[in-house]
This record gives sequence, structure tokens and C-alpha cells, in this order.
Amino acid sequence: QVQLVESGGGLVQPGGSLRLSCAASGSIFSIYVMGWYRQAPGAQRELVATTTSRGATNYKDSVKGRFTISRDNAKNTVYLQMDSLKPEDTAVYYCNVRHPLTNRDYWGQGTQVTVSS
Repeated sequence: QVQLVESGGGLVQPGGSLRLSCAASGSIFSIYVMGWYRQAPGAQRELVATTTSRGATNYKDSVKGRFTISRDNAKNTVYLQMDSLKPEDTAVYYCNVRHPLTNRDYWGQGTQVTVSS
């Protein structure tokens, strides 16, 4: 059974940094696409960043140059380094893994990120 456990959210001032981590278990994740999504109050869940098994990355335009996604396949973990945070980055951030052949999605429980002075 696939399980995803996120950590690293919290309250930070504008311009600050946070690093999110997502530890996966229950499968061989080196082949999966791993990523982060977020959902602000009253809004739809949106893609923030993804990384493929080969390390190719994709970012939402508004986070390019500020956020960096990375993965450690040996640890089945995906990270999101968030720098120069803005109030509009405030949301619940969800870890996602997707099987590349079946497109089956798995989600973490979410971690709150609040950017406020």
C-alpha cells in the first residue's frame, strides 16, 4: 500500500524559505513521476512542480526561479525548496506520485504553508 508522509510546512514571513519533504513507501518510486500541488482556500488544486524518474522538472510559471523540486530515489523522497516566498504562496501543499504507465495517482495528507508578516 502506497503511503506518502509530508513534512516541513509552517508559518514564514514574506521573502523567507521553507523546505517540504515527502517520504514515500509501499512501492518502487524511482520510476514514478513525483510532484507537489497546492490548494488555497476557495481555489482549485494546482500543480506546483513535478520531476520525472530521469530528473526532468516542470514548474508553475509563478514559482519558477523561486522553488526547486528534487528527489532522492534511494530514500523514496521528494523535496520542494521554496525561497522568496510570497503571501500568494499560502496554501495546503500536497505531495503526489504518479505511476508512469497506469497514471494511478497517490496523494499525501497535505501540509499547510502560510506566508504572512
